[in-house]
Amino acid sequence: MKVRTRFAPSPTGYMHIGNLRTALYEYLIAKAAGGDFILRIEDTDQKRYVEGATDIIYNTLKTVGMNWDEGPDIGGNYGPYVQSERKPLYAEYAHKLVELGGAHYCFCSKSEADEEKNEELNIKFKDPCKFIPLEEAKKRVAAGEPFVIRQNINKKGKSKYHDEVYGDIEIDYDELDEGVLLKSDGFPTYNFANVVDDHLMEITHVVRGNEYISSTPKYNLIYEDFGWEHPHYVHVPPVMKDAQHKLSKRNGDASFQDLVAKGYLPEAIINYIALLGWNPGTEEEIFSLEDLKKIFSVERLNRSPAIFDITKLTWMNGCYIRALSAEKFHELALPYYKDMPAYADLRALSSALQPRVETLGDIPVQADFIGQMPDYSLELYNNKKMKTDAEVAKANLPAVRDVLAAQTEWSNEALFETLKALAEKLGVKNGQVLYPARIALSGKETTPGGATEIAVILGKEETLRRLDKALEKLA
Repeated sequence: MKVRTRFAPSPTGYMHIGNLRTALYEYLIAKAAGGDFILRIEDTDQKRYVEGATDIIYNTLKTVGMNWDEGPDIGGNYGPYVQSERKPLYAEYAHKLVELGGAHYCFCSKSEADEEKNEELNIKFKDPCKFIPLEEAKKRVAAGEPFVIRQNINKKGKSKYHDEVYGDIEIDYDELDEGVLLKSDGFPTYNFANVVDDHLMEITHVVRGNEYISSTPKYNLIYEDFGWEHPHYVHVPPVMKDAQHKLSKRNGDASFQDLVAKGYLPEAIINYIALLGWNPGTEEEIFSLEDLKKIFSVERLNRSPAIFDITKLTWMNGCYIRALSAEKFHELALPYYKDMPAYADLRALSSALQPRVETLGDIPVQADFIGQMPDYSLELYNNKKMKTDAEVAKANLPAVRDVLAAQTEWSNEALFETLKALAEKLGVKNGQVLYPARIALSGKETTPGGATEIAVILGKEETLRRLDKALEKLA
């Protein structure tokens, strides 16, 4: 049988990291086996629907390269792929399940049901409607009385099933509640819709969070009542903020969109989240999506929760930035060069920044001195390693200004040779020329590049202007 997986998000906002990791594992399971990856939108909870969220789902998956084989926008043989468009289908199967004895009509109000149950004490709602004869219940439905359809849990003992990550699992049937499958508004609950859709769409592998391990027996009962075969289950542990707290958008934790806005590359994010719960069995850590499709296996998924480490992601993002071509990095950096002055050589700036930034979001902070020279203290010229201070700067910078004024070739290599020759002529170390020059041109202790790289970025006219200002400050 051909492997078919599905990513079935609810359109409720931004794509959080746990959701994206689920999509990635679904995608890799399918592609590693030459199978199909299906996108399905689960929008049956209309109260949580967020306008524009479906577009966010589309854009996120396309941005990271996880193209789907079937879905709402491209169609397929198993549509519709939006649950709200499948509403009549759920009603049909829910009523059929009642006929099969796997569910019953319930005429109790929600408040009546809520009053009887207590989740903390594990007290389940005992529905009196379960004992209404079927023909009588059907007459009440036909008469227009409001109802929901609830699942029947008639089995005793242990439910047993196999999970690809956690192995053989046993759960007592007494732990299961007879939850609502079809609501009074005709919309299904997740517990019912995902079973019907997964069967009708011939889904072979279901990836979801391990919080669903305990409710999976309820899904299996529905499969059994219909005489359907259930899919392979792949339950994965959560992505954690720390040892005690799950990563959560509600707690202000970063979504995929947040990370991209902060200057993380989509390729790096995907690489990193692949390793949040899976390991390749080697020391290697940098993998493209194409690499992952070749080496991914369910057997190497972990049972333990993974902690999202922004420091590790930042390091990995830096690796990806340095691996970009110079042209690609410049293209990505351009949006961060807002309000840059006309004299700035932006390609030279990109060349200086690429080896030094960890995220694209570092660019404005590292390059802020290009447009606006900061007001700096003369103490900035103090550097024990370079053996410099304000007096050394005062002695050497006039000569720096003179040789640069006479300079005709304005390249990093030519400027470096000129200042190195100047240091030799003055009888001082290179750093006693280059370090004061860098401070005079940037007003910062840390810069993307040395004095000559900065001079190229600023251009000759601005370089000389800043040296003149520095000499005034030192006078």
